[in-house]
Amino acid sequence: MDAVDAALVDLSGGNVSMLAGAGLPIQPALRGELLGLCHGAASTLEQVARLDVEMGRMFVTAAQALLDSAGIDPAQVTAIGSHGQTIYHQPLGASPTSVQLGDPNLIAELTGITTVADFRRRDIAAGGQGAPLVPAFHRAVFYSSERERVVLNIGGIANITVLPRDSGQPVIGFDTGPGNALMDAWAMEHLGTPRDDDGRWSASGTINEYLLAALLDDPYFALAPPKSTGREYFHLDWLRKVLRRGGMETLLPQDIQATLCELTAASITRAIAAFAPDTQQMLVCGGGVHNSTLMRRLRSLSKDYEVASTATFGIDPDWVEAIAFAWLAKQTLENKPGNLPSVTGARRAVVLGGVYRA
Repeated sequence: MDAVDAALVDLSGGNVSMLAGAGLPIQPALRGELLGLCHGAASTLEQVARLDVEMGRMFVTAAQALLDSAGIDPAQVTAIGSHGQTIYHQPLGASPTSVQLGDPNLIAELTGITTVADFRRRDIAAGGQGAPLVPAFHRAVFYSSERERVVLNIGGIANITVLPRDSGQPVIGFDTGPGNALMDAWAMEHLGTPRDDDGRWSASGTINEYLLAALLDDPYFALAPPKSTGREYFHLDWLRKVLRRGGMETLLPQDIQATLCELTAASITRAIAAFAPDTQQMLVCGGGVHNSTLMRRLRSLSKDYEVASTATFGIDPDWVEAIAFAWLAKQTLENKPGNLPSVTGARRAVVLGGVYRA
């Protein structure tokens, strides 16, 4: 939730080639409103509707800036795959759903480009979690017949895709828990910065093993896949409840940050040990790849397999998810499924999203 990522992707001939990328920062006031919605703050229908329009316009600006910088006419673009900004993800219960903001009608109308959006809810309608959706793309571009691989995306939430080298075995994938979300929020509260750059602040602290154990005791980590989660679950109020329950409110902020970093690394590696014990190689993408403290902890806890950036395999780690939704949009326009039932738990493979014609 720090910026809008727009990627220009050539998917012709079965290839995946990124031609250009542009990031449009989300301003603090807008980010604050979005985070408030994610964390269950009181809101009105007017606010949600207004933010839907604001995010739609922001996606338009990002797409137009990308095309301008690349010297590409909108008429040359087949489609935009717009994931949208998630404000609510609840695939369980009596009314399972997932809500993303960023009106695709505006995007199609103002860019003149056919837009595919609302990817998650068709999978949920088919009985799935609606997440993660990127594993189908991971399988298409990162599968190896020689090595057991896991693809790890560390965004606000961390998720893994398990790619068995035996192509007859099902791909699994799920959200392991918090990625950067808690660390970013704690840094904002105590440093006034949207992130802990390079993990330097967490490196200055000491991991509190008692707090770490209390955090890892959350029932989510023990759930078997398929499972998914979001910022509406893992946020600072969740952390504060654990701190209060354990009488740990007086811990030094940097020690809590160090422990949050360890929570991300430990929850990821424990999930791999439990559900992908034969892993030989982990490919990492997402913003967390730039946190050297987190990457160092991942390597320390992953002694049985290699840990490498997806850049080593030809795809910039900052752009994997944006490229993936271009690929998913192509699947939709070709009337091909975009979900993996073995990942999401859906009853069947389905064509994802709605198409908003230019």
